[in-house]
Amino acid sequence: MPAPTTAPAFTADQALQLDHQLCFALYSASLAMTKLYKPLLTELGLTYPQYLALLALWERDGLRVSELGERLFLDSGTLTPLLKRMEAAGLVHRQRSSEDERSVHIHLTPGGRALKDRAAAVPGCILQATQCSLGEVVELTRRVQALRDRLGGLTASPAEPPV
Repeated sequence: MPAPTTAPAFTADQALQLDHQLCFALYSASLAMTKLYKPLLTELGLTYPQYLALLALWERDGLRVSELGERLFLDSGTLTPLLKRMEAAGLVHRQRSSEDERSVHIHLTPGGRALKDRAAAVPGCILQATQCSLGEVVELTRRVQALRDRLGGLTASPAEPPV
């Protein structure tokens, strides 16, 4: 007889247990991950959201603020103060489009570009801390992205992060 392909059903009480909640597993894993990043990013003078913004800009410098917000899943109310702090730190500069004054592009400064070399060790440190192979992390990343996309009705991200 073949093994069942679906998980056993939970009782109502089991379904409401904290450790049976996918949302809690994702939330607590996210907390653990950002805690792991904190000392590595502090050494670079960055917060986690600033690091994510830089990752996107290292991939494609000159993104419009709206594109960066879409890429990071952040609204303008969250993104604008973040970018102002990054500009004050000398990592980026904002420039209004000459074609459309409503559009603002974000460009890396030389300091923002140089930080990429210093940040190059971060993914390896994170990979080592996961105690997973690169293949396992890549597969887990793909599965979480697919879940995110299904839940949000989003299209797949163009880039595939290593960690």
